[in-house]
Amino acid sequence: MNAVIVAVGLMLVLSLCRVHVVVALIIGALAGGLLGGLGMDGTLSAFNRGLGGGATVALSYALLGAFAVAIAKSGLAHALADKVLSMVGQQQTRGSGAVKWLLISLLLVVALASQNILPIHIAFIPLLVPPLLYVLTKLQLDRRLIACVLTFGLITPYMFLPIGFGSIYLNEILLANVASNGVDITGLSVTHAMLIPALGMLFGLLVAIFFSYRKKRVYDLKKIERVEQVAIHYNPWSLLVAAAAIAAAFVVQLWLDSMILGALLGFLIFSLSGVVRWRETEELFTEGMKMMAMIGFIMIAAAGFAEVMKATGEVQSLVDSSAELMGQDKALGALLMLLVGLLVTMGIGSSFSTVPIIAAIFVPLGVQLGFSPLAIVCLVGTAGALGDAGSPASDSTLGPTSGLNVDGQHNHIWDSVVPTFLHYNLPLLVFGWAAAMVL
Repeated sequence: MNAVIVAVGLMLVLSLCRVHVVVALIIGALAGGLLGGLGMDGTLSAFNRGLGGGATVALSYALLGAFAVAIAKSGLAHALADKVLSMVGQQQTRGSGAVKWLLISLLLVVALASQNILPIHIAFIPLLVPPLLYVLTKLQLDRRLIACVLTFGLITPYMFLPIGFGSIYLNEILLANVASNGVDITGLSVTHAMLIPALGMLFGLLVAIFFSYRKKRVYDLKKIERVEQVAIHYNPWSLLVAAAAIAAAFVVQLWLDSMILGALLGFLIFSLSGVVRWRETEELFTEGMKMMAMIGFIMIAAAGFAEVMKATGEVQSLVDSSAELMGQDKALGALLMLLVGLLVTMGIGSSFSTVPIIAAIFVPLGVQLGFSPLAIVCLVGTAGALGDAGSPASDSTLGPTSGLNVDGQHNHIWDSVVPTFLHYNLPLLVFGWAAAMVL
C-alpha cells in the first residue's frame, strides 16, 4: 500500500471522526513515514524539518489576529454590522430577503477581490466575518453556505485569472513547469485552458446557494452575545484611524509581500493614535494571537506532514503506478491524473506546492497519451487545484472556519471541509476531465 495514500487516508478518517486536525496530521505523518521506510527517527527528522516551513505563515496569522482585534476595538467592523442590522430590521418589516443576498454578494465580492484586485488572501476574514455573525444568525443563514461562498472566492480567481495570486499560480508555477518539462506553450491562453474547470467551481457554488444550503439554520444567539458581550464604542476618529491602518497594512503587504509587517504596522497605528491605549496593547495582542492560534498550529503541522510525504519518495511512486495503469487510454489517463492530484493536494494542503511535484511526470505522460498542450495545462492546473478546497490543512478552508467559529458553532471538518469537498472537488473532477477530453 502506498504510504501517501495511507497517510492522507488516515488523516482524513481521523478528522472526520472529530479527532483534532493537528493530531490527525501528526498521526498520519507518522504512519506514512513508517510505511514509507523512513523509520521513527527519519520520520521525526523530516517532520521537524517541515515545521519551519509553516512558522512564517503561523506568525503572519497570529499578527493578523492581533490586528483584527485592534480593528474590532476601533468599532469599524461593528459600525458595518450595526448598519447591516438596521437593514435586517427593515427587511423583517417589508418581508424581503434583500439583506441576505446583499451579505452573500458582499462576502463573495470581497473574497474574489482578495486573490486578484487586492491580493490579501484570507486576511480579510477575521476582520469582516466575526462582526457579521450576529446578523447572519438573526437571518438564520446556514454558515456552511458562507464557507462555500468564501472558499469559492479564495480558489476560483487564482486558478482562472492571471492577476495577483493567479499570476503566480498560472504563469510562474503552472506554465513554467509545463514548459520546463518539454511542452511548447507559445501563444497558449492559460485562461482558455482553465475556463471549463472554473465553470465547475461556479456550478458547485450555485448548487450550494440554491439547493444544498438554501434552507434556514438556527444557531444560538446567546453564544454570539457572549462573544460580543463587551460594548464597542466608536466615533469618527476611531473609524478614520481604522481605515488608515487597514490601508497602510494592505499597502505594506503588497509592497513588501509581507503579511507580518503589514499587520504589525496596522497594529502600531492603532497604538500610536490612542484608539488602542498603551496599557491595553499587550492584552489585545495576546487575545488576537489566541484567536488565530488554531489555524497557525494546523499550518505548522501541515508543513511537517508534507515534508514527511516528500521524504518517503512515495509521491513519485504513486504517480508512476498511476502511469502504468493508464496504458494508452486517454480517458482513464485524464481521470487518474486528476485523482492523484486530488490525493496529493489534500495531503500537502497547497495547490501552489503540488504543481511542481506532479508536473514532472504528468507533462511527459500527457504528451505520450496524445493530449494537446492546452489539455496538458488544463490537466496539471486542475490536478493542482483539486484538494485545495476540502483539505483539512488548506488555508482555503481554515480561513473561513477562523471567522465563522469564533462562537464555537461552526465545526471545521463537517461545516467547512466536507461541504467544500462535495461542492468543489467533485465538480472539478468532472469538469476538468471533460475539459481535457475536448481541448
